[in-house]
Amino acid sequence: MKNNVSSSLPNNWRRNLYIFLSGQFLSGITSMVVQYSIIWYLTKVTGSATILSFATLLGMIPMVVLSPFVGPIVDRRNKKFLLIITDIIVALFALILSISGTISPEFPLWLVFVSLFIRSVAQTFQMPIIQSILPTMVPEAELTKVNGQLGMIQSANYIIAPALGAFLFAIVPMNLLILFDVLGAIFGVGLLFFVVIPRISAENEKIQIWADSKFGLQKLVANKGLWYITLIGSFFMLLFMPVASLYPLMTMEYFQGTVGQAGLIEVVYSVGALLGGLVIGLFGNWKNRIIPILASFVVVGVTTGLSGILPGDQKGFIWFVVLNAIAGFAMPYLETLLMAMIQQSYEPKYLGRVLGVFNSLMSVTGPVGLIFTGPIADGIGVEKMFIITGIGTFLCGIAIVLIPKARDYDLSLQKKLAKNKIEVPTEE
Repeated sequence: MKNNVSSSLPNNWRRNLYIFLSGQFLSGITSMVVQYSIIWYLTKVTGSATILSFATLLGMIPMVVLSPFVGPIVDRRNKKFLLIITDIIVALFALILSISGTISPEFPLWLVFVSLFIRSVAQTFQMPIIQSILPTMVPEAELTKVNGQLGMIQSANYIIAPALGAFLFAIVPMNLLILFDVLGAIFGVGLLFFVVIPRISAENEKIQIWADSKFGLQKLVANKGLWYITLIGSFFMLLFMPVASLYPLMTMEYFQGTVGQAGLIEVVYSVGALLGGLVIGLFGNWKNRIIPILASFVVVGVTTGLSGILPGDQKGFIWFVVLNAIAGFAMPYLETLLMAMIQQSYEPKYLGRVLGVFNSLMSVTGPVGLIFTGPIADGIGVEKMFIITGIGTFLCGIAIVLIPKARDYDLSLQKKLAKNKIEVPTEE
């Protein structure tokens, strides 16, 4: 395994990277303002866990179904063009939804769901594109830290967007608020024209969807330790993603809170994630990254489980805020460090296909959980779902400890990387 990309790094790669990350921040924050506004709109209008779960389910289906087939396209086609075209498509559908809300007193639910679906299709393309771009834009030795910095950008979006979204949701008509997606596309596409994205050898080769998808799966399964971690991560997503869709309901129904408090929870969680990403970005050269991943499982499991036994009043809500700050701090270690290990485990020309399969496996269990979570939460109480998720997440950490190939995977990976050490280029 060799990731010989250093020789093709852009000149002044840091400046190039930060322009790229700036575009992701600006387009991401506007998109998330719209995303939160849609969820709060559905919560306010319907007050149903089933509707929220269904909306989240529609947003996840493309990731599950399309990811294995998106990977070959990402590997074989110009990545900058794919990022630009997906941003434009999201903006066009936002414009359609805005017009519909202008000429009608309420947004048709079916059109809201279609909008969420299209946004997810775009994200299904953009996620593996960004994940596969990073190893070609930065030296290998900086990859873990840069993933931490990307996590900080995403966390900053999560901090600003809920607060800004809650404020705008209260004072701006929904049909105009949706147009922020158009603004985001302008930012994202505009800055991409100034970014250099190195080409890889697989670009412009013939796309063979089924063969390439099968190849990506074979490459992932062959890495036994990484494969076991992926399966454990999929089980975690089965538990966590459905509960994540119920956060607004937990705040507004169980704790008898407001839209502003629902936004506060998102902000507090994201502040924790930003701090966690900051630690990774500054000190992200662990000799064994499995250890912080294990710690992440334990902390997220304990804090989520404790959230479910809090009293359903404003005093309980205060503790809910504290627990979510802690959970937010722990989550980036799981997401960021696992992604860095995947990026270092395969050559860039294979990454799109491998990441397509990986993203699909990590997403497929979420919709399965959502099918049952909404009705169950409506029946037994949303807080009970937090208890179940907390226990299951804790057990995920135990599973990694009990599987030697998973537990020792990063140690073996670091040995392989040491044998193929690449000299970090100097900037001009």
